[in-house]
Amino acid sequence: MKAVILAGGGGTRLWPLSTLEKPKQFQKLVSNKTMIEETLSRLAFLKPEDIYISINKDHLKIVRELCPKIPAKNIIIEPALRDTASGIGFAAAIIAKRHPNEVMAVIYADHLIKNTKRFQLALKLAEKIAKKENTLNIIEVSASSPHIGYGYVKLGKLLDKAGQVYELDRFVEKPSLKKAKEYVKSGKYLWNTGMYVWKTDVLLDEYKKLKPETYKKLMAMMKNPAKIKTIYPTLEKISIDYAIMEKTSPKKIRIIKTDKLGWSDVGNFEAIFDELAKSKKENIKRGNVKLLDCEGCLIYGDSNKPVKALGLTDIVIIDTKDGLLISQKSQSKRIKELE
Repeated sequence: MKAVILAGGGGTRLWPLSTLEKPKQFQKLVSNKTMIEETLSRLAFLKPEDIYISINKDHLKIVRELCPKIPAKNIIIEPALRDTASGIGFAAAIIAKRHPNEVMAVIYADHLIKNTKRFQLALKLAEKIAKKENTLNIIEVSASSPHIGYGYVKLGKLLDKAGQVYELDRFVEKPSLKKAKEYVKSGKYLWNTGMYVWKTDVLLDEYKKLKPETYKKLMAMMKNPAKIKTIYPTLEKISIDYAIMEKTSPKKIRIIKTDKLGWSDVGNFEAIFDELAKSKKENIKRGNVKLLDCEGCLIYGDSNKPVKALGLTDIVIIDTKDGLLISQKSQSKRIKELE
């Protein structure tokens, strides 16, 4: 198996800690390691030469610093931001050219996964299914709360009780709060994590059928790498879900349900607090921070400058060289509205 770590995202909901120059996958959000280093540590069962990293062209230097064991040829540089269908298709084409009919796992560099053992077992099970059934496999987790920021999948027929393998009923877009509560109550819906496992040739066949123009361009770039910089920016800007997963036959998709994975996309400061705090009243702080009579706050000082706060409840304060954010914790996810 070859693993592709997607590390080209912007992480704009975590401004000013995450910026376009240094987005959240290169930040230490939940430990003393950056998110991409955490991701690499979960893939320790693979050899470095079996790991690929797909990045924005502006982040090559930092990736080489943080991931020195990954071969230079395995760092895939996207010449333009064309969303996940282009990035994943490009990576699949490269791996298929080097290793025909290889199994490929797709993993996000900026997601949190606490249970490494379960994660690895799920990947290995998905690899086994991909080889045996030539299916497109997705690793999903139970919807434990009515999260309106996640996409969902509805479970179809149970195929393997021991492995918790299901057919897909359907994909569901980010729901209203009312719908999300119904999904959680039913127990039939999982959060869509975006972790995929498939044979490269099987995936590329889906591109050929569903996105023939994209497939044609991918093959043209593989035939003549000198044209990558001119062809890649012309690829359609669309997600893998819209382009492929939601258009292919559900019979070609397998869901590996993996509970107790400890998965989160830690996409905003409230989510980071929820992952780190042992109680709602605990304060999470980093840097030169002093607090008095505060509860449920997340306060990061990203410099030697002292940050002091008094009498605050459920507040986020993020102070960096790139800016200052002060917000109610529950409102911090709205930061993009101020762009």
